[in-house]
Amino acid sequence: MTKTQTHCTHCGDLCNDKDIIKEQDLQFCCAGCQTVYHILDQNNLTDYYKIEQNPGINPTQANSKNRWEYLDEQNIRTQLIDFSDGNLTKVSFYIPSIHCASCVWLLEKLYRLHDAVGESSVNFPKKQVYISFYENEIKLSELASLLTALGYAPSIRADKHLNKEKDAEQKGMDKAFYMRLGVAGFCFGNIMLLSFPEYIGLEEAQMDSFFRQVFGYLNILLTLPVLLYSGDYYWRSAWGALQHRTINIDVPIVAGMIALFVRSFYEIIFEQGGGYLDSLAALIFLLLIGRWFQQKTFDNISFERDYRSYFPLAATVREGEAIKSKSISELKEKDILRIHNGELIPADAILLKGEGRIDYSFVTGESEAVKKEIGELIYAGGRQVGDIIEVQVSKSVSQSYLTRLWNAEPFQKDSTHEDLHSFTNRLSRIFTWVVLGIATAGAAYWYFTAGVAASLNVFTSVLIIACPCALALNAPFALGNAVRLLARRGIFIKSNLVLEKMAAIQHLVFDKTGTITHAERQAEYVGEPLSEAELAAVKLTVAPSTHPISRAIHRTIADCPMAKLQKFAEHTGRGVEALVGEDLFVRVGNAAFTNADINLVDDQFRTVSFVEINGKVKGFYALKQTFRADTSSLMERLRERGYQLSLLSGDRSDESLRLQQLFGQSEDLHFEQSPEDKMLYIEQLQKQGLKVMMLGDGLNDAGALKQSEVGIAISEDVHQFSPACDAVADAGSLAELPEIVHFSKLSMRIVYIGFAISLSYNLIGLSFALQNLLSPLIAAILMPISSITVVGLGMLLTGSAFKKVFSQIRKHL
Repeated sequence: MTKTQTHCTHCGDLCNDKDIIKEQDLQFCCAGCQTVYHILDQNNLTDYYKIEQNPGINPTQANSKNRWEYLDEQNIRTQLIDFSDGNLTKVSFYIPSIHCASCVWLLEKLYRLHDAVGESSVNFPKKQVYISFYENEIKLSELASLLTALGYAPSIRADKHLNKEKDAEQKGMDKAFYMRLGVAGFCFGNIMLLSFPEYIGLEEAQMDSFFRQVFGYLNILLTLPVLLYSGDYYWRSAWGALQHRTINIDVPIVAGMIALFVRSFYEIIFEQGGGYLDSLAALIFLLLIGRWFQQKTFDNISFERDYRSYFPLAATVREGEAIKSKSISELKEKDILRIHNGELIPADAILLKGEGRIDYSFVTGESEAVKKEIGELIYAGGRQVGDIIEVQVSKSVSQSYLTRLWNAEPFQKDSTHEDLHSFTNRLSRIFTWVVLGIATAGAAYWYFTAGVAASLNVFTSVLIIACPCALALNAPFALGNAVRLLARRGIFIKSNLVLEKMAAIQHLVFDKTGTITHAERQAEYVGEPLSEAELAAVKLTVAPSTHPISRAIHRTIADCPMAKLQKFAEHTGRGVEALVGEDLFVRVGNAAFTNADINLVDDQFRTVSFVEINGKVKGFYALKQTFRADTSSLMERLRERGYQLSLLSGDRSDESLRLQQLFGQSEDLHFEQSPEDKMLYIEQLQKQGLKVMMLGDGLNDAGALKQSEVGIAISEDVHQFSPACDAVADAGSLAELPEIVHFSKLSMRIVYIGFAISLSYNLIGLSFALQNLLSPLIAAILMPISSITVVGLGMLLTGSAFKKVFSQIRKHL
């Protein structure tokens, strides 16, 4: 009598009779698996077992109390964590054992297993989990132990995890995939060998019935590992979808596999024929080869490394006495950075000089500034609030980490618009249901007109050839390539969705100062002469600010003996103030901020900042504004394309005549606008049903940038970064704005062309399959080719459109 083998409820491993642990109708191979089950059961998380069968990982690998204690050592902890304010801590772990939907589901429910875990999210392709937790309640070592107890031990190696930029780039296929491919190829070859007599048409009289039967049974045995092991990717995916009461593309593929096997098994057992097991093995083998070829192709054309890992930010680096600007991609450990008020700290760094007051709202969403002392660590993503500080980079820049923060939920815009990704997913689900219905109807027709063989062939071919994969892959690759190409023109867009929204823009709103105008590098002082001490005080007051006017004033004032800056504050859209030494309270800003008389300024096209010292207005610094090159051509081309234009300026309306000539008589110009006024104006346009793009300097316009459908921060250099914006554009790219928006529209058209081609391919394939003119094997070959064709065409067309649009720009400039 054959002994029944028992598999563990949690991990699926074979249980040893001596060690098996039984509990009601459950069985576990070890105490570790039983413990994990109890943890999940106590927290009402047993749905984990419904998503995949035996989804767990055996946790009995060394998980002793001391295994993870080294993570609490300060030097190791510093290398691992992404952020910590002393309590709230963020860390990312590489977990090789993430393998299915159940893994993702459980790891994103960690907060239910421990109260100290705030949130967790999984990057499935990279096998990474990002966790926010409260370190006062659970140590990093205890968090690692919790993951290990669940069977998800982090992989922490000096050559992989501690260098985050090299970490988790798990491209291509894993060893398990190649094992499955090898088994499928081996069994397929042998099934073909055993089926050779049928291929050459030997009649029953020419072949012993015993051998025919034996060969049939051997084919069944050889098919089982192909079906159950090599094809388990499709089984698990289909089962997971059905568990969630939905269907995906793998459901019809599995249905076709079952149909082929059941029919073949019936024919062999009841001696009705040789079956179609060679076709089934070939189908799975070719599907796996297609999967491999598709993945290799996508790896080679992936835009993620080119775009996603590039963050549009530069830093001021001090090398000896020299000060220079560097892209953060060029920063390295030990570099000394000079950080002004409002600037982002691009890498983990040690405070060397100055009073650090760090706003971590970009990381945590909380805007309260944290005080830092000399020698303390400051985490990447923090913002200095106050005087200039100097920091030394202690860990290499993780640009992908900064990009992930920029795309985090606090900086996403509320929208009722269904984006292309959601539409594609919904279309794919509907498509799959329709295909199942067509396959069933086609099989029924051929069953009654031509018999079982034709019915089975039609059913399987329809399910395989009609694949929505190309629909799902078309938009991410086409738009991703467009985003990458735009980065070459100096505009850095944070996501594909922004490009999609840009294509629908109807109304463009411009800020004036720093957007369509640029100022001279030097400012002119008009007013009561300032003493040396007063000049030094003004220079100190504006030094921490990154505003273009503050920088111009700082450059204008010659070096002079400096007092100590006691207090500093910058008021967005108004000005800066500081206490210098013991007795000089200085304000530099607009007329309302300094209680100055605006009529003191007679030139209509100058930006002024008044100087108030100890309550008395001394005069003002005037910065002559000039329009950027080709601004007139820019506005004309935008009007020709049918866009509505508006101007929002914080300056006086004296400039209206000059600006009206530029914008056109019918356009909307608004002056003396506060940041709140700008935001409300955009909100009013949106209530009229208009899709609005806002272009500002990213400093005074953060609210308006966030309120608009697409907010673009125009930057002279890229030191100042506003997370409220959707894109950062180099000031030199502004003249190309009509072409940039036009290219976004062309990119969306290319996506729709890809949809049309994909649907046409499926309709043509279905027509052949329903006429019984297409075998399942040919369908399995054509399925990945269709996806590669659509993706490749999208990449090719976006590249071609980019060259065409921007090669013609010189005609307009």
